[in-house]
Amino acid sequence: MSLIVEKLFSDTIILYMRAEDFGVRVECYAGYRGEQEPQRFWLGERAIVVADVLDRWLAPEHRYFKVRGDDAGTYILRHDACTDTWELTLFDSRPI
Repeated sequence: MSLIVEKLFSDTIILYMRAEDFGVRVECYAGYRGEQEPQRFWLGERAIVVADVLDRWLAPEHRYFKVRGDDAGTYILRHDACTDTWELTLFDSRPI
């Protein structure tokens, strides 16, 4: 695992981790139209149940899902349809 540490101020430290080291796995449900929607995902070993899909949108090569997890966090998950891979593009721990 590769960590990059950046110290902004005396009391603020930011840690970056490469996405391939963190590993996002997503379990989906395919509805009656066959469109997949995330139901649960894992950040490393930690499982998060999708409590609510807040928004979704399509880009030419990706599908995005803004979800609220059972931990009250807000996440944006991106699915690359060509490679069938998922990425976490945003996390916010503040409840909306």
